[in-house]
Amino acid sequence: MRTLPWVAVVAVALVGCKTPEPPQGPLGGASKPDVAEASQFAPLPAVIEVASNARTPEKVALGRMLYYDTRFSSDGTVSCYVCHPLHDYGTSHRAKGVGHDHLQGGRNDPTVFNAAGQIAQFWDGRAPDVETQALGPVLNPVEMGMKDGTAVVAVINAIPGYADAFRKAFPNETDPVTFENFGRAIAAFERGLTTPARWDRYLAGEPMALTAREKDGLKTFVAVGCASCHNGTYVGGSTYQKAGLVQPWPDQHDPGRFQVTKQATDRMVFKVPSLRNIDQTWPYFHDGSVERLDDAVRMMARHQLGKELTDTQVTLIRGWLHSLTGEVNREYVDEPVLPPSPAGVRAPAGSPMASS
Repeated sequence: MRTLPWVAVVAVALVGCKTPEPPQGPLGGASKPDVAEASQFAPLPAVIEVASNARTPEKVALGRMLYYDTRFSSDGTVSCYVCHPLHDYGTSHRAKGVGHDHLQGGRNDPTVFNAAGQIAQFWDGRAPDVETQALGPVLNPVEMGMKDGTAVVAVINAIPGYADAFRKAFPNETDPVTFENFGRAIAAFERGLTTPARWDRYLAGEPMALTAREKDGLKTFVAVGCASCHNGTYVGGSTYQKAGLVQPWPDQHDPGRFQVTKQATDRMVFKVPSLRNIDQTWPYFHDGSVERLDDAVRMMARHQLGKELTDTQVTLIRGWLHSLTGEVNREYVDEPVLPPSPAGVRAPAGSPMASS
């Protein structure tokens, strides 16, 4: 608005052999959904793993602390959580992000839930993974505003509790307190930010997980053409697309991916967002210009597909989208106890720990 087809296991019965029972899904139902259109999607993994950044309890615990800690911003007021509150589906509900000293960013804050499995990070895809993405906002002059990675490391080293946590998280490294490990720890935590939904139970073989009307909404979503971009595990997040593919986007001030690639064909191109938890992550689009989900559905159909949807179509699609709203693991996202700042410690100029 990613495609992983369901694989049918066909058993060929030989003479005198009993035909095997259909394979069972993890929830005990038939492994194939009862609506053919569901073949364009796949269930969400419990954790989004990557071999290059193996998750350990110590690394995840460190990442959780760093995610919540405002001391890694130039004025001591901004953390990852401030812009991406985990108890509210990872979005601030502001049209544009707000950073230190109340500076306003240029784009809407996308949710961090289920983001680690997508093709890239940020609306323009400038970070290939969450490990790289985690290093961006802390140095962004509008967001957290730290001078450089050295300044971030200086704050870490000034807090004894963090130095010990980094050693435990990266036990095989001689010097574990690095800016890169700052990002890797946050990413390890974010790779556990998944929200399994009724939709996943349905894909796993529980036909009653969706109502008949929600299944009609799925069929409508596919028939209209939305699934050409919004498909796969994350119902989007796997491709880039031009905003205003058929009809020009109303506001063309933001050139999108062009800022990254400098290719003319990437002007107004953005990462296709995941639709998981979409009814909880307003306002919508890169510019945060739309508050209501029904309006967003109509705009997508008009500008991307050249279609005007009926009220019934919009209602059905919105109903199915509601089944994508998942459960937030409250224990996993709850705010941790942060290591205290030692009294009398001076940090480098520009650090929130610096003496006035």
